[in-house]
Amino acid sequence: MERAEVYEIIRKTAEEITPKLIDYRHDFHKYAEGGWLEIRTGSLIARRLYEMGYEVLIGGAVMKPDVRMNLYSEEFFEKEYERAIGQDADPEFAPYMKYGMTGVIGILRGGQREPSPRVLTTAEEAHKDMENDIAPVIGMRFDIDALGIPESTDPEHQPVKCGYASVNDGFMHACGHDSHACIGLGTAEILMKIRDELKGTVKLIFQPHEEGVAGAAEAIVANGHLDKAMYLISSHSTKQINEPDDAVLYPGVHGMLATSKWGVVMHGRSAHAGGSPEKGHDALLATATCILEMNAIPRHSGGISRVGVGKVRDDSVINAISDEVHFDFEVRGQTNEICQYMERKAKLVLEHAAAMHECTYDLVRKGGGENFTSSEGLMKRVRRVCEQDLGMKLTEIDSMKGSGSEDVSYMINKVISNGGEGTFMRILTDIEDIAHSRSYNINDEKLLTNGAEAFAGVVYDICAEKGDTL
Repeated sequence: MERAEVYEIIRKTAEEITPKLIDYRHDFHKYAEGGWLEIRTGSLIARRLYEMGYEVLIGGAVMKPDVRMNLYSEEFFEKEYERAIGQDADPEFAPYMKYGMTGVIGILRGGQREPSPRVLTTAEEAHKDMENDIAPVIGMRFDIDALGIPESTDPEHQPVKCGYASVNDGFMHACGHDSHACIGLGTAEILMKIRDELKGTVKLIFQPHEEGVAGAAEAIVANGHLDKAMYLISSHSTKQINEPDDAVLYPGVHGMLATSKWGVVMHGRSAHAGGSPEKGHDALLATATCILEMNAIPRHSGGISRVGVGKVRDDSVINAISDEVHFDFEVRGQTNEICQYMERKAKLVLEHAAAMHECTYDLVRKGGGENFTSSEGLMKRVRRVCEQDLGMKLTEIDSMKGSGSEDVSYMINKVISNGGEGTFMRILTDIEDIAHSRSYNINDEKLLTNGAEAFAGVVYDICAEKGDTL
C-alpha cells in the first residue's frame, strides 16, 4: 500500500471513531478511579483491546508488584473492588486488578500477521512473550488514573450539565487522563486497521497512578517491557493559551522537573499539656519545626529547585502533648542532581528537627520522577508526519517548557539509555479552569481525534521499513 493511502486510512478511521471515543471519555470521567484503584477503567480497556485482536497483558504480566508505593490496605482494596464490580467492571479481567495491579498493555506485532488475541497474566508469561518481539519495538504510554479531588457540582460545569460528572465521591478526572486513555484506545483501533503495514512490535501501555508518581512507571520498566524498545511516545492534554487557534500540538517538551516524594511518621511522647508538659516530647512541634526549616533550605544556583510539605495529620487532643504526627513532603529539581541536593537537605532538616524535640521518625519513599527532555530527532519526526502526512497545524516551536514532574521520565530515559528516542507531546485543546481544580474539564474533544492520528501516524512512519527479529 502506498504511504498516502495509509495516512488516508489513519485520518478516516480517526474521524469515524471519534464519537465512540467521546462516549468512552464521558464514561471514564463519570466513573473516575484514583491511583491503584483503576479496576473498572483498566478492565474495560483490557476488554476493548482483546476484542480488537491484541495480545493483552494484565496483572503480574504488567508491573513488578514490589516496586509500587503508596498502596492501600487489603480491606480498602476489597471495598473498591466491590465498588468497581457494581459499576460494571469487566468480570473476566477485573479479578487480576484487585490489589492495585491495574496496568494494561496491548501488544501488536505487525507485518502480514492475523490478529491473535490472548491474555497474559504473569511475569513469566510476559518475559517468554518478549522473545517474539521484532524490531523496531515502539512503546506508547497512556496514563489512566483520576485525582483524589471532589468534582464541582456547579450546574454550569460541563460534566454536570451533560450528566457525566464523577459519581465516585472524592475522585475526579482533573488532569485529562480520561482523554489520554481514550486516545490510547483510538490509536489501538487505527493501528489494528493498518497492521499489515507495520513491520515491528507496538506496545500500548495503559499506566495507572501517574498522579503522585507512586512507582507504576518504574514497576513497568522493572518488568522488562522496554528492554528492547527504541522509541517511547507519550502525551498530555494541555490548555491552549497563547498558541495559534488552529495549532493542535507541541511535538515534545523540555524542563520537566525531577522529583522525590516521602511520607513521615513523627513519634513523640504524650503527656498532659497543663500538668506535666516537660515529660512529653511534642511530635507536632517537631513537625512544625521541620516544615519551617525545609522551606528555608537554600535554593540551588544551578537551576529550579522546589520543596513542599502537605497532608499533615495529628489525631491528638488540645490538652495533650502530641505523640504521633503524619506528614508528606516532596522536593523537585531542574536536574536529577539538584533534586538529590534538595532531598539530602530535607532529610537533614528532618533528622535535626526530630532530635531537637527528642522525637524519632519513620521515613518511607512515596514516589519519584526523573528529569527528561524529548529527543530532537523524534520531535522532528512528529512534526514531519503531522504536518506533511496528516495535514495538521503544529506550534512554531518543537518543544514546550514543562513545569511539573512526570514518571513517564523512567520510560523515556530507559529507552534513551537503550540508544533510542523518546518524546512527550502536548496536545492542545480548550480546557475549563486549570489542572487539578474541581472545575477542570476538556471542552473540545477534537484532541481525541488529533491525538490518535498523531500517535498512529508516527508509529507507521517508524515501522514503514521492514524490521528484523530481535
